[in-house]
Amino acid sequence: MYIKQFFFSMGHACRGISYVFCNEQNFRVQAIVGILVGIFAWVLPLSDGERLLVLLLIMLILILELINSAIEKFTDIVKPRLHQHVRVVKDIMAGTVLIASLGAFIIGCMIFMPHIIELFGK
Repeated sequence: MYIKQFFFSMGHACRGISYVFCNEQNFRVQAIVGILVGIFAWVLPLSDGERLLVLLLIMLILILELINSAIEKFTDIVKPRLHQHVRVVKDIMAGTVLIASLGAFIIGCMIFMPHIIELFGK
């Protein structure tokens, strides 16, 4: 692969992320929450494994939201009017992101709570 082509590809990827960030409120909220959680993971005395898991969960949620946004845009192109099948696909993708977010929240609580309790318990 040529280096020039690689940088063009990176530009396309950054433009896609920027588009979703500017146009999708859920992605912005999840990105901001991810940054805050990342800061807490850095400040609190988490183990390397816990930090790695937190980072992977943040990435999972953001990736799923990017996929959700791409599928929504694609279905809007294929069936511009809200067709029953399009609604079902969008609902399934929203449910996917919701389940992953709830799971990440539960795991996050399991990781952070002992450290927060220890911090304020002193």
